[in-house]
Amino acid sequence: MKRYDAIIVGAGPAGIFSALELANKTDLKILMLEKGPDIDKRKCPAARGLGCVNCEPCSLLSGWGGAGAFSDGKLTISTSVGGWLNEYVGEENLLKLIEYVDSVYARYGGALKIYGEDIDEVERIERKAALAGLVLVKQKIRHLGTEKCLEVLQKMRRSLNNNVEIITRAEVKSLLVKNGRAEGVETVDGEKIYGKYIIVAPGRSGAEWLKSESQSLGLKTLNNPVDVGVRVEVLATTMEELTNILYEPKFIYYSKAFDDQVRTFCVNPYGEVITESYGGVISVNGQSYAERKTENTNFAILVSTSFTYPFREPIAYGEYIARLANLLSGGVIIQRLGDLEIGRRSTEDRIGRSVVKPTLKVATPGDLSFVLPYRYLMDIREMIEALDKVAPGIHSKHTLLYGVEVKFYSSRLELNEHLETRVKNLFTIGDGAGVTRGLIQASASGVIVAEEIIRREKEHVKKSSD
Repeated sequence: MKRYDAIIVGAGPAGIFSALELANKTDLKILMLEKGPDIDKRKCPAARGLGCVNCEPCSLLSGWGGAGAFSDGKLTISTSVGGWLNEYVGEENLLKLIEYVDSVYARYGGALKIYGEDIDEVERIERKAALAGLVLVKQKIRHLGTEKCLEVLQKMRRSLNNNVEIITRAEVKSLLVKNGRAEGVETVDGEKIYGKYIIVAPGRSGAEWLKSESQSLGLKTLNNPVDVGVRVEVLATTMEELTNILYEPKFIYYSKAFDDQVRTFCVNPYGEVITESYGGVISVNGQSYAERKTENTNFAILVSTSFTYPFREPIAYGEYIARLANLLSGGVIIQRLGDLEIGRRSTEDRIGRSVVKPTLKVATPGDLSFVLPYRYLMDIREMIEALDKVAPGIHSKHTLLYGVEVKFYSSRLELNEHLETRVKNLFTIGDGAGVTRGLIQASASGVIVAEEIIRREKEHVKKSSD
């Protein structure tokens, strides 16, 4: 019978930071289980511009390092974006956690430059945005770059070699619970592994599994919103004034037609558009490198929708829209903004005449109005017009739109301030648990749980000695 002090399910940023803290500050016997390949075995065709081939599990989203391994490594040093941890630990404690996590990334080789520190320039952009009906989310960002992010995670992996047992290609089927207390996990191969503390960090790709397990255990969940939209690609020079100062300008807009919240997300200066697979559904994303640059900048425009009773399946709704795009195009649709506005589909010839040359070569020219609801299209077009007042040139007939981009935010479990469920010693963290949506807060959630386990172990030792 295998027995450990702590079992970590999932080796993304959340699980990694739990492992780092526990390995460096305790003598606990720790096991990490990851359903994807190890970090040096992860090969994603989409990340190399070859398009998605539906790897199972998706090499972009699964494997040691999680989705963050192939992200462009933006560390947002702010409590205002990236998740809901402030609701559990408060703004002041969260900021301390974020600064600590940022220092750990820097220690493992993160970039030294931080964007968004020029207060005068940030305020100038903020005023300009306000005149266009946009709210600028002020934040500081440390950009690692896709290749540097991978290097940092590889260093973290090596540092855990002697202290943590890591098993990849090991998928967990179920959580073992007895009398309201976590006991261990069972793998898809039928192996039962026991542990005192169970930390569940499955990432976005494991969100549906965690939801299913939670329901079987009778744990209460709350639906997070679903974000649906497009990835926009423009010439990098169009956005240089913003990206040189902010790197990732985050704007929020409330549409005139429907009063929906629309926002920019995941800006990749001089980057490239890629695809990713989520449960066999192909959607679009973006990345940028620290060294390798293109002539374009890409970013997402997303419309947030919070569904109310009786509808309880926001993830299924997002998947439905993405599948429709896949059905019509075989993957991702690309359309010039000019073609969308006059109501015609884009063709290869029209895309070829565009001033903006697509960085995703496998996208199929088509018409996004056959996929996205009218409401979303109106919201997106309004947002583009507003952005053009801050960065002239975005509202151009040559601007490229890729669809669809969907962000699935997992159902959020009912947790206490230590991110522990009603099951004793069962913790859920990261994007898969619905409490974070980004590298920095996912990593911070791992620290929160590790600190609580360390506190409990010290208390246990003290009581034993008494």
